[in-house]
Amino acid sequence: MAEHNRELADFLRRARGRIDPTRAGVPSSGGVRRVPGLRREEVALLAGVSADYYTRLEQGRRISPSASVVEALARALDLDAAGRTHLRDLFGPSARTEQRLPAVQRARPGVHQVLDAVDGLPAFVLGRRGDVLATNRMSRALLADFDRMRPRERNYARWMFLDERARALFLDWEEQARAAVESLRLAVGTDPHDRAAQELVDELSAASGRFSRWWDEHGVFQRTHGSKRLRHPVVGDLTVDYETLTFPDDPHQTLFVYTTEAGTSSREAMDLLGSWSLTRTGAAGAPPARPRQVLPPSHDGGAPPGARA
Repeated sequence: MAEHNRELADFLRRARGRIDPTRAGVPSSGGVRRVPGLRREEVALLAGVSADYYTRLEQGRRISPSASVVEALARALDLDAAGRTHLRDLFGPSARTEQRLPAVQRARPGVHQVLDAVDGLPAFVLGRRGDVLATNRMSRALLADFDRMRPRERNYARWMFLDERARALFLDWEEQARAAVESLRLAVGTDPHDRAAQELVDELSAASGRFSRWWDEHGVFQRTHGSKRLRHPVVGDLTVDYETLTFPDDPHQTLFVYTTEAGTSSREAMDLLGSWSLTRTGAAGAPPARPRQVLPPSHDGGAPPGARA
């Protein structure tokens, strides 16, 4: 076990640096602040712990605070739900070492049936690293055909930063790319021993200055719902809304479903995309081919055992 929890130290330091002391209710001392955000002793005061105790936490010392102390720190640092989850994850790596998550995730057959059932809507499943585990016809038409990519390329964040077609597709690319980074940050915190996740982070940090900068900021984000603005090469501009669902037996798999508002040009564009997509799946009038299972990359970059070409 490492002597210091550097991820925790970095997260605490950056979290307190984002807080406006006035809004946090910290009385002004009248002096000039040399750095933005709260001082260590101010966070300690707000959380109801000693300054020495908080300092040791921010140094990454291997301390196991009680659940009430963790929640007090989350309140003092004004963390949102994703931030609170990430903080708990960072405090608890030793408790998870005996519950190591599987290196390779797969979507079970019933999940593919769900995707078949919503064939008229873009839908897909992401694993904990953003690995694309399963897709349907409309998601491949709207975003990208992950089925045709090499196994190691079937990752949402990797596609977002390394594929120029993704940059061209999203009118709000910077917002969506940053969300991908912060979602990956949140996921990595659940299993600090995930070698594949670290290899992905290293690759993207080396390839993209923006990824590296946003990763170093240590923001976290939980995708639940939202909207995206797209400029599709076939049907033009449209805005899609998305909702996410997690599976009770595997919270590290998330189903994404994209919709458009009725009576809008975006709905017309989506309907047109559906018709166009059908013409590409086979003869006119024939049902679209059933999506093949998409498997995430293995550690060595090759296809996992049992992967289909």
